[in-house]
Amino acid sequence: MAGGGEFVEFDDQLRSELASNLAAHDVRLHDTAGRRHAAIAVIVVDSDPDLHGEDSTEIDRMHDLSGIPGADIAELTGRVDGTAGGASILLTRRGAGLSAHAKQWAFPGGRIDDGETALQAAMREADEEVGLPLGEEHLLGRLDDYPTRSGYVISPFVFWAPADREPVANPGEVASIHRIGLHVLRQPDSPRFVTIPESDRPVVQIPVGGDLIHAPTGAIMYQFRAVAVEGREVRVDELEQPVFAWK
Repeated sequence: MAGGGEFVEFDDQLRSELASNLAAHDVRLHDTAGRRHAAIAVIVVDSDPDLHGEDSTEIDRMHDLSGIPGADIAELTGRVDGTAGGASILLTRRGAGLSAHAKQWAFPGGRIDDGETALQAAMREADEEVGLPLGEEHLLGRLDDYPTRSGYVISPFVFWAPADREPVANPGEVASIHRIGLHVLRQPDSPRFVTIPESDRPVVQIPVGGDLIHAPTGAIMYQFRAVAVEGREVRVDELEQPVFAWK
């Protein structure tokens, strides 16, 4: 499979490799007692650098970047221009008006409703947030649960995008949709780990374009790269979030 810098082909071979690597992964689950349970969808799609490479969102994240630990703010733009191309994952920027985690990077997902399984919730949220109706035939596998500082356990599921549908943002929740090439996840400077005085656990950062993506989204991106793309065993549930994401 291609390394950082080279587009990864979105084809049946990749689909088979991702599914095989995920099937070999011993998923780590976390007890949800006392926590809320949420599910997210990591959706693998094709992308064109010309059609999907521009970050056209109107949200300005420059003010928010001041809270990023260990970063040279002068080198950041808060944008992810030029990161599409070949096989990619769908990433959303949350709406500016949301009551929690506004303007932050996220996968489609949300809280599991009563009577739902985690998988059903991930599929429902993908349809509601980005207009992709996923079924179990699109499921490639799952990654480890990630417990958050805000009291959630997040269960990530990995899907292969339906061939006949284009994602469409739900304006009530999603400010913009972005396709992040797998080659970007495999850059030699990714992931980064920094320390903060508030915790003895390292904060994980995934460089994407002119921004740094943090846990939980960044942790899930890191494990997706290691486990699904590269076939390596990596655990991320003990990686820290920056303080601005604790609430």
